[in-house]
Amino acid sequence: MPSASLWRDADFRRLWASQTASQLGEHASLVVLPLFAVLTLHADAGQLGVLRAVGQAPILLLSLFVGAWVDRWRTRTVLVLTDAGRALILGGAAAAGLCGWLVLPALFPVAFAVGALSVFFDVAYQTSLVRLVRRDQLVRGNSALEGSRSAAQIGGPALGGALVSWLSAPVAVASSALFFALSFVSARRIRRSESLPERSGTPPRLWRRIRDGLRFVVKEPSLRTVCLASAAFQLSFSATMTGYLLFLPRELHLSGTVIGLALAATGPGALLGAMLAARLPQRIGYGPALISAAVLGDGVFLCVPALHASSAVTVPALLAINFVFGLGGQLVNVTLMAVRQAATPHDMQARAAATINLIGMGMTPLGSLLGGLLAQQWGLRTSLLATAAAMLASPVLIALSPLPRLGRTFPQSS
Repeated sequence: MPSASLWRDADFRRLWASQTASQLGEHASLVVLPLFAVLTLHADAGQLGVLRAVGQAPILLLSLFVGAWVDRWRTRTVLVLTDAGRALILGGAAAAGLCGWLVLPALFPVAFAVGALSVFFDVAYQTSLVRLVRRDQLVRGNSALEGSRSAAQIGGPALGGALVSWLSAPVAVASSALFFALSFVSARRIRRSESLPERSGTPPRLWRRIRDGLRFVVKEPSLRTVCLASAAFQLSFSATMTGYLLFLPRELHLSGTVIGLALAATGPGALLGAMLAARLPQRIGYGPALISAAVLGDGVFLCVPALHASSAVTVPALLAINFVFGLGGQLVNVTLMAVRQAATPHDMQARAAATINLIGMGMTPLGSLLGGLLAQQWGLRTSLLATAAAMLASPVLIALSPLPRLGRTFPQSS
């Protein structure tokens, strides 16, 4: 099956549709729950930081176990079950909200449960692509899947912000449940039998599989760099977003609708970044594309603290900042994911993905708490400047590694 025929593969299209709907639901919920807490329940910086940290905590707590488990099971089953679970949880939360029970304490278990199921889904869909397509199709496959995430970044925040502002939080929560239900339907229609890693004799214990995954990532130079750069980025970006979600309504006095549209501007940039990721690295080299995109995408957030509510350029500037961030960030994401998949043996894919998620995304709850603490201690504008500057640690770590020297071909797994 040549790369040009990838879109003619019905199962790949079903995976893409499932990923699109799931990401749309996830990005809507990531905006709906914090905005409901801030605008309706009047959560302060510390409470918002805790809420975001609770939703991100499953990454830190579950990633390694999920990776060891998914490596030995069919990813279609994981995708279907996690979509069904998230749809039911958010549907129940929406029903509780309509009855007047959706108060701030109730958001914490909802955020944690949805975050836990999202860990399973994210590891499974990355592993599913490797099992569905050939290695030389990974760039185009990742570009298509990341493009679906870009579409979600366009529609999810805008829809979530508009529904919270115009209608009610329960309706906004229900919209996320609907998208997870659509993802469930698409994932169930995947028909191809997956090529699972061979199981010889008695399967190794769970802790041994986890240890083997950790050891592989630590010893592989490119994957080790991905882990460190991802950890630095996620820690600082999560702290930045906590301050950012407070800065927009309280310092710039923007409505929920405008905030949703501003955040949605990340989507078109990410869509362009996903398109460039399918071609640009093969023209100028993966290393140069990676380091330039990382500097551009991370550095642009330094412009945010300079904005003021009275300025006529504030909203256009926010749209431009989020667009550039989406472009650079998506190009980095697609490139690093393809490098990771190409450098990892077939039977180690889920464990490598989970280990990187743990070390990288596991920093997000700590970052959210840090962002809330800094906003309380230093004020929104000063703390936002500090955390945005810290985001540049990620491209610095990449620049000091072998990754910038990558040419037009991938490292191959042994």
